[in-house]
Amino acid sequence: MLRVLLAVAFVICGSITSVFAAEANYPNRPIRWIVPYPPGGTTDLLARIMGQWLTQRLGQTVIIDNRPGAGNNIGTEIAVKAAPDGYTIFLTNPANAINATLYPKLNFNFLTDMVPVGGIIRVPNVMTVTKNFPAKTVGDFIAHGKRFPGKINMASSGSGTSVHLSGELFKAMTGVDMRHIPYKGAGPAIIDLIPGHVDVIFDNMPSIIGYIRGGELRALGVTTEKRSPALPDVPAIAEFVPGYEASAWFGASAPKGTPAHAIERLNREMNAALTDKGMLARLQDLGGVPIAGSPADFWAIHTMETEKWSKVVKFAGAKAE
Repeated sequence: MLRVLLAVAFVICGSITSVFAAEANYPNRPIRWIVPYPPGGTTDLLARIMGQWLTQRLGQTVIIDNRPGAGNNIGTEIAVKAAPDGYTIFLTNPANAINATLYPKLNFNFLTDMVPVGGIIRVPNVMTVTKNFPAKTVGDFIAHGKRFPGKINMASSGSGTSVHLSGELFKAMTGVDMRHIPYKGAGPAIIDLIPGHVDVIFDNMPSIIGYIRGGELRALGVTTEKRSPALPDVPAIAEFVPGYEASAWFGASAPKGTPAHAIERLNREMNAALTDKGMLARLQDLGGVPIAGSPADFWAIHTMETEKWSKVVKFAGAKAE
């Protein structure tokens, strides 16, 4: 009996030691960060900024893995099916909340198949037009759109993104008929917007602000209720369309079953980034407001946004393309 008890005790001690060793050694190899859009857009930019920080803090390379397509669902499904070992994370974005309603049938339920790691930032979208577009204000744009219904081409970073739905909400609240032109990410959409192949985009501020400041594109309004400090001279769309409000938020999640110690370590380092003066300056220059907090805090935002955009999708009658 004594030998049995000693053997059991040895196994238990060995298991506990293995757990502590795993926690102490995490991470001991590169981490893959799946971005469901191509390089050049806000999701990619934020993953690279935060990935660089995590690489320095964790001592292991964070590899950005761009997996665009299907309104962000291709990358999401890859993340959902990844091994829950702490070495795959996902750049969570508004499309993950919107798609729950936009797509009638998905191969996953994001809120139950993924777990939160932490938030990064919340940003306005910016209603941006080509330099030569005839409207100089949101009011002018509405008048022009009603004068030429269906003639304005509205680009987006993909069906179901906050970029798309911000435009759909604008259409629904103003009666302006615009033709939606979805792209596989903000980068390709902006490339076509600059020469005027499309007319307008409601893009996330981080990926569009450089073109606005550089004079290549012209901002008409921001989608938040009030003006953004990053573009103080650009009015809020709500100044012309009372009640209009939309914003984009970004963070990280991981496959369900990811070890708690990995989630805790990643969350701790991400929160540290959001209190670092250098990192804050970079993010605020992009127009972002940090959303540091616990994994549960980030999931509360995601849940609330899923409910909000469900109403917008139904209200606008938006369909996946």
